[in-house]
Amino acid sequence: MKGMKVVYIVMLLSFVLAAAWNGIPVIKTSVHAVLDPSFGKLMDYNVDIGFILIMLLFSFITTLGQKYLTDQSTLKTLKEEQKIIQQEMKLYRQDPKKTSELTSRSFELTMKTMPITMRPAMYTLVPFILFFRWFNDYFVAHKVQVFGMNWFWAYFISVLVFNLILKKVMKVE
Repeated sequence: MKGMKVVYIVMLLSFVLAAAWNGIPVIKTSVHAVLDPSFGKLMDYNVDIGFILIMLLFSFITTLGQKYLTDQSTLKTLKEEQKIIQQEMKLYRQDPKKTSELTSRSFELTMKTMPITMRPAMYTLVPFILFFRWFNDYFVAHKVQVFGMNWFWAYFISVLVFNLILKKVMKVE
């Protein structure tokens, strides 16, 4: 967990910024000054199309980060090891001692994987949290929905779909 210290600090900073959104006006006004004339205008033109384009851009940035800020070969090896352990766990599910040993090995692999996969978050978390808060402000002020649903659910679904597609296309582990 040595490499996770910076990630935790960035996460804490992100949550502090998100919490200070209304308490420290300079944060909110600065973000609005940048995003209202750009993404805000795109959303004003057509909320559904603007939303999809923004989510596609977000997913692309996230996927690029995952591809180039992580050690893809190490991740691939660790995931292959995880698959082997899962297959072995199915074979030995009647043997509690062997299952416990395999669970322990699986946990060790997870602990090796976490710092590798969290590294891109250091670079994207703060801007994305601020953008997320801006998104909320936009939808509260305009009282619109995306594809007939709440913006949060549209965000959640579109990011999942775009990330899955882009990871396949860009061959990201």
